[in-house]
Amino acid sequence: MNEDVQLTFDMAEESMSHATHHLEEALVHIRAGKANIRILDAVRVNYYGSSVPITNVANVSTPDAKTIAIQPWEKTLIKEIEKAIINSEVGIMPDNNGEVIRLSIPPLTEERRKQLVKQVRNEGEEARISVRNARHEAITSFKKMVKDGLPEDAGKDAEEDVQKIHDKFMKKIEEILAVKEKEILTV
Repeated sequence: MNEDVQLTFDMAEESMSHATHHLEEALVHIRAGKANIRILDAVRVNYYGSSVPITNVANVSTPDAKTIAIQPWEKTLIKEIEKAIINSEVGIMPDNNGEVIRLSIPPLTEERRKQLVKQVRNEGEEARISVRNARHEAITSFKKMVKDGLPEDAGKDAEEDVQKIHDKFMKKIEEILAVKEKEILTV
């Protein structure tokens, strides 16, 4: 395979891979009715003048499917962590017993489940668009290379190869979405 063709192919594959990775990251932050410590990723705590993630100042765990437990390494941080959670977009009121902060994950209503599935599908569509764009850019590059002297057969083979990798990533996106939707809709 021509060096330029290989480089274009590799860039397209990397771009498609990045789109699916971004989708997985986005879906992790969508709460599906069961405890997941990743919903706290964006919450920052004031720690001696610095804004740090909760995981830098506390042990965060899920003792059961409906609870997140946050045990600060310093008891003086309980109020700061509580304040950070209340002011965040987590949407759950913290409860503390003086040593551990607990977040009880409420069950999702049917309406909220439908909203979340819609949000998941929107994220999926964005990932699909990114994968299609990567394929389109690669095919456009291959056509330009054919105009610049690449044999037409090599250009067609490269287009077929990029279509195969496109199809593989589209299938992966569908699998990721199916798993997340099932997780949301399971009561």
